[in-house]
Amino acid sequence: MHQGGDDLEDDFVLDIPEEENDGFHVDDAQDFVSEEEGDSAGQPEDGQRDQAGPSNAQAVEKKRKRREKLKERKKRKLVDNPGSLVAVDSIAGHSTSELANYLSEMQKKTFPDMSAIELEATAVPESAIADTTSWQEPRTLDKLVEFIIKVVPSLRTRLLQKSKATGSPTLLFVTGAALRVVDVTRVLKDKRLRGDKGGEVAKLFAKHFKLAEHVTYLRRTKVGAAVGTPGRIGKLLCETDALTVSALSHIILDVTFRDTKRRSLLDIPETRDECMRTVLGCPQVVKQMKAGKIQVVLF
Repeated sequence: MHQGGDDLEDDFVLDIPEEENDGFHVDDAQDFVSEEEGDSAGQPEDGQRDQAGPSNAQAVEKKRKRREKLKERKKRKLVDNPGSLVAVDSIAGHSTSELANYLSEMQKKTFPDMSAIELEATAVPESAIADTTSWQEPRTLDKLVEFIIKVVPSLRTRLLQKSKATGSPTLLFVTGAALRVVDVTRVLKDKRLRGDKGGEVAKLFAKHFKLAEHVTYLRRTKVGAAVGTPGRIGKLLCETDALTVSALSHIILDVTFRDTKRRSLLDIPETRDECMRTVLGCPQVVKQMKAGKIQVVLF
């Protein structure tokens, strides 16, 4: 295995880097209560049923239809305005020590039976976590390019160069859904990051693409960045030789973005476990993080 972060053009100088929810929220609780009330609202007691007139039943039906319309409108708003799915207070803006503790807690949830010594052996060290506390603006896709330029300048410098080897990106951007992968890929193709020499931006997710197709693509393509879901990135890292860490210098975790249930990448058990087991827990990645060759950035 090549040493991480070394497989770029010869003139490059690397800069020296400076709680699970279950998807149930207040809004969901209100919807839940409303549905419960909907089953009983306006329903008279047994002794009063015979006295209840048709006007009462009509009022109950109108209330039910109103609730359904409000819920449908709310769902449409979330789909049409993905920016509204971003949490205002993101864990990503915290100090490196707090982020190290946060990732450690996520690791414990993935490996509940591991001893403290075993967990420590594969934990993300604080020294491998980028300090992004200087960034005070929203962590949204329209700010991603500026975030990289200002907060992680060494990454931007590397993205401007093309890796010497195929399938060896300098950046892995890990996010939880295929549609989000497509959106992030579009942003990372910005000329301010790639210039004229930068490598391709790979989209890596299981929907519509077989693992073999990604293996073939990576073996013939010089990629500067790879954006994907933890399941597909993990399989490529751990089960094939098509995706290597020979030039890998940064892993960005897309933890601020929330889905329609207000869950982040590490809130969802499936994506959290894949992230911890096969991406951050990949033996080659662990080795390079502990050697100071890979930085983890929470966005």
